[in-house]
Formats: sequence, C-alpha cells, structure tokens
Amino acid sequence: MTIGSERDSAAAVPAQGGPVSPAEMPATELLARYASGALSPVEAVESVLARIERENPALNAFCQVWADEARAAAKASAERWRRGEPVGPLDGVPVSIKDIMLTRGRPTLRGSATADPDQEWPEDSPVVARLREAGSVFTGKTTTPEIAWKGVTDSPLTGVTRNPWDLSATPGGSSGGASAAVAAGMGPLATGTDGGGSVRIPASFTGVFALKPTWGLVPHYPASAFGSLAHSGPITRTVADAALMMDVITGPDPRDWGALAPPSASFSAALGGRGVRGMRIAYSPALWGLEVDPEVAAAVETAVAAFTELGAEVERADPPLTDCRRDFHVLWFSGAAKAMEKVPEERRDLIDPGLREIIAEGLTYSAQDYLTATATRMALGERMGRFHQEYDLLITPTMPITAFEAGREVPPDWPDPRWTSWAGFSYPFNMTSQPAASVPCGFSSAGLPIGLQIVGPRHSDARVLAAAHAFEQARPWAHIRP
Repeated sequence: MTIGSERDSAAAVPAQGGPVSPAEMPATELLARYASGALSPVEAVESVLARIERENPALNAFCQVWADEARAAAKASAERWRRGEPVGPLDGVPVSIKDIMLTRGRPTLRGSATADPDQEWPEDSPVVARLREAGSVFTGKTTTPEIAWKGVTDSPLTGVTRNPWDLSATPGGSSGGASAAVAAGMGPLATGTDGGGSVRIPASFTGVFALKPTWGLVPHYPASAFGSLAHSGPITRTVADAALMMDVITGPDPRDWGALAPPSASFSAALGGRGVRGMRIAYSPALWGLEVDPEVAAAVETAVAAFTELGAEVERADPPLTDCRRDFHVLWFSGAAKAMEKVPEERRDLIDPGLREIIAEGLTYSAQDYLTATATRMALGERMGRFHQEYDLLITPTMPITAFEAGREVPPDWPDPRWTSWAGFSYPFNMTSQPAASVPCGFSSAGLPIGLQIVGPRHSDARVLAAAHAFEQARPWAHIRP
C-alpha cells in the first residue's frame, strides 16, 4: 500500500486523538514553539525522556540514556530562549548519537564487548561537536551492530534491537537504534553512519527519512577502517529536519583529510524551490535485475507517479551498474579485519560470530584484490557520472524486502548468509560516493514500512533533499506513526 492511499493495516493508521506530544514534533516545530514561547525545551526534553523510558525496554534502541545531562542542558537552553539568545540553530532540540561517534566524557563502545569503557573520552566526533555547538540536547547513545558491520542491529554487547512497527522484526542497521528511536518518537533527530546502506536500510524498515550525503560533505573522525565507503548522515521524521541538520553538520573539520569545502548555500533554503519540476528522472525498479518483493515493487511503482504529477519527466531506465558485491566485500571485509586487528587474542571470542567470519575472509584478500575493487569503484563512479549527465536523479526501491525477523542477518530460509545479499539497492551508491536518500512510500499488507530511494550525482545533496521534500508534500508520511 502506498502512503496517501487508504490502508487496511491497523499498524499504518495515523495516530488519533488529542494533541501531538512534543516527543512527536519535528525539530522545526519545536524551534518555532521555543521562539514564540509556546513550549519550553524543558517540556520537550521531558516528553522525549518519558517516551524513552516507556518504549526503550521493548525496542532496545538506546544503549546509554543521559537523562540528568539532558535535563540540565534543557534548562540552560530554556534560559537562553527566555532571554532571546539561542546559542545556535538547534538550541534545545533533543538529538540521539549513534554509538559509533565519539562523545566527550562518554564511552563510545561501537557495539563491541571487546571495547574498554574505563578510559578517557576527551573529544567529540565532528558531527557531535557541531551539534553540541548548535545547542542540541543529547539524550544518549543508540545501538549498532559491532563496529557497524551489518545491515541489521544486534550485537554481543547490547543484544537485539527491535522495530517499532513489529517487535518481532528487525529495524535494519547498522543505524537501527537511531531509526527505531526516531520512528518511536524518542527524539526528532538522530545521527547515523552509512557504509553500505546503514542509514537507508533502517529508514526503509522503520518508515523514517534518511540521507547518505556525498562522501566528504559531512566530516568524519576518527577515520573509518572502511575508508570512503563510510558516510555520516541524518535520520529524521521529516525532510525539513534533515535539511536543518545538514546545515549544522556539514563543512570541513581539520581532523578529516577528505572533508569537502563548506556548502555554498543552505540546505533548508533549497527546499523552497521548484522541487522536481522540469527534472528528468530515471526510474529503475530492479537495477541490474535484483529480485524485489511484489508488495515493495507495487508500492514504489505507485509512488513514482507522484514525481510525474509534480512536473518531472520520469522514464524507466536502468543505470549502467553491474553487480559489484564481490568488490564491495573485498573492501568491507578487509576494513572489518583492520578495524578489529588490535583486539587481543584472548578477547577475540567476544566478537560477533558473523563478524569473525568476514574478518577471516578479509584477511585472505591481497593488495591486488583491494586495488582491483578500488578500480571497480572508479569505473562505477565514471559510469554513473555519465548517466547523470542525462538524468538529474535516479529512483529505485530502497530495499527489495520489508523488515524480517529480529536477531538474524538474513530472513529465514534465505539462500545466502550475508546481509549484502538483500541490500543490492544500497551498497552500490557507497561504492560511487553519491548522495542517496530513503523516503517512506507505503506499507506491506503486514503493516511494515516500504522505502523509496532517491539518488543524485555527487555534490547534488540539495537536489536530492528538494526532491524528497516535494514527494513528502505530495505523499505526507510524518503523521503516520507505529
């Protein structure tokens, strides 16, 4: 079923009755209410903390909750707003941090039982530092699989994270805790990372919005062992919130050797333009022939019509991609081996068994294998660059399936043991470093969310956000909650 059409699933019915809780308000609305005096950051943060206390025991989206720190920050923010002196564009807005990003004074364990929490934590990652400077109120850390290695969220350290739409199902990953938190109203903004689909997979599975920006646009530190496959990006309920977050977290950081120059214009301002009118958009329902669940295919097919209604020229066209899964594995599995190389032998049995398997495979690859995979990336990037000379954007399903049983890497009776076997729409665009977003576009008959992916050429992040915003206005989703 497509968003905007009638739905017979109880899970997909918009919440009814009474005023909207501050925990369910987008950041843009919170900020407007702070400015008018209609709402205090203290009220908003208390609402979010109450939601976390109520929902997190079942969802396991947060692995650390910083209630006292959040309350103190909210009180300070409320005083600044009372004086008319907010410190930044996100002053008083609750934000959760994926437990991959460094946070000053708090442990960053990356979902690993091998990590030592009892050490100094002296600095923030760039994204965290920017959010802190902007006045954000940090509510805690969200769960991730160990070192963010797979497209679902469970780990030996934090256990299994679950989907707010169906507690028996996975929220996806590796930013599964972040997406589950946003979907369940445990804060409007969440940070995520995406090395092969890790913001887009959980956004599709939980019915929220996520953007994987052009690589280098959002600075990243410490440098990822997965190299330039790894991106940082926002997870939100609305596109406007993601654009606001991008305005804060983009721009160079001296610790990131690959960071791009600051954006030339505001991402929020880009949402007010012509949307997709006049654009030429390619729609590829299966890329190089991926198998897609019929319900997913139908929802995406129906949703694509919105872009024509909005004034775009939409044409069915497959991009010049071939299955690059083996090359992705060379880069990804080698990166996993590098990331865990310092774990002492006596602690290696604490590593996720699936992660141990890909580490073992990663150690078999040669330098020539790695360089060949890198050459594949460059060739794919060149082909997609030429493709986007003809097409402004590419639309595909985000995922070929909906969420499956939690605690598993693949669905039951799946023919392949690795998560990449069902993520063929996501990891190719990590290989090419392009911006790609997932927008909710419908529900399965079981009431599980379905995502549509919007891909742009490198450096077209504002265009991708504008297209997603235009679709959101035509097919609203933020009011539909689990």
